[in-house]
Amino acid sequence: MPRHTHEFVETWTGLLAEGFDRETDLATLQVYLQKLSDDEVMKRILPKLSQEEVDGFFRLIELTVKRHLSPEEYHAFFLKDSPSQSR
Repeated sequence: MPRHTHEFVETWTGLLAEGFDRETDLATLQVYLQKLSDDEVMKRILPKLSQEEVDGFFRLIELTVKRHLSPEEYHAFFLKDSPSQSR
C-alpha cells in the first residue's frame, strides 16, 4: 500500500484561485502542489530545471519544513518513518 497520498486534488470541488480568501488560497496551493508532484509532470519538468532552480526548491522546502514541522512531525509525516528509524 502506498505511503503517500494525493487525495485532495482528486476531491476538491471548490474554487481554484489566488487572492480570493485564505481558504481558497490554501486549497489552490494544495491542488497546485499535488498536480506539480504528479510523476508524469515531474518527469517532464525536472530535466528542464536549472541547478539554480533545483537549489531554490531545496531551500524553500527545507525552510518550510523546519519552520512548520517539529522533528517528530518531520519523521512521521514528511519522511514517513520514526526518529528511531532515521540514519
